[in-house]
Amino acid sequence: MMPRQNHPDLWCHEIPEPDEGSHKYTRGMAAIYAAPELTGATRLAAASAARMGAGLVNVLSEEHCANIYRTALPAHIIIRPLEWNDRRISARLYCPGGLPKGLSIRLNRPAVIDADGLLALAGHPEITKAQNRGDIVLTPHEGEFAKLFPDITGTRTEKTLAAARQTGACVVLKGAQSLIVHPDGRIVQNDNASPYLATAGSGDVLSGMITGLIAQGMPVFSAACAAVWMHGQCALRFGPGLVAEDLVALIPEVLKEVLGFSPELS
Repeated sequence: MMPRQNHPDLWCHEIPEPDEGSHKYTRGMAAIYAAPELTGATRLAAASAARMGAGLVNVLSEEHCANIYRTALPAHIIIRPLEWNDRRISARLYCPGGLPKGLSIRLNRPAVIDADGLLALAGHPEITKAQNRGDIVLTPHEGEFAKLFPDITGTRTEKTLAAARQTGACVVLKGAQSLIVHPDGRIVQNDNASPYLATAGSGDVLSGMITGLIAQGMPVFSAACAAVWMHGQCALRFGPGLVAEDLVALIPEVLKEVLGFSPELS
């Protein structure tokens, strides 16, 4: 199957927008599992999820590093104990920057799995619980993909489709031309990435962006496509000198354009 080209026409009508009856819980509650050491990655992901519109973003942290997050994150992001749970959680993100010790990945809610969370799934039977549910997103780069799926071969597109079908999850294979693949066979290729995205933390911003959309109830495949495109668009806007925090700052500008506040879309 030939990939479709990623563009707002595919998904802009599915981006959630608040109305006069909205409040923070109707806009979605995200739970982000905090890295025990590389705290910057978690902070970038949390900030991105909030900027994408999630009504309440919670960072779940081990106690020894919780004060780092309390000090560094803005007031609208809440720090919780690692074991905290709430029935209103609408999306989880594992684990930008590293996996907390002893954390079990639960797949009973929509989830984005990144970084060490992906490596923890290697050979892990829990991922099969996502089969045919379609509410889990895996976001590996090429190296992580090879570790997670060592027996899958073929072209880049064939490998990503095989991984999606094997796990029942949407797979975002990151790169200069990211692939977004659904287990039902839908394939979208993203071509608007900037080479300046090759900077520390840019993948954490992307995982947070996807999580923020899923938390609001956007279908996971569309959320992944939308976040990948907007992530690339933010980088194109900034250009040389880009660092990951610049992507977060540009999310509102690009989001406004996608939602129709400005006619300019490149």
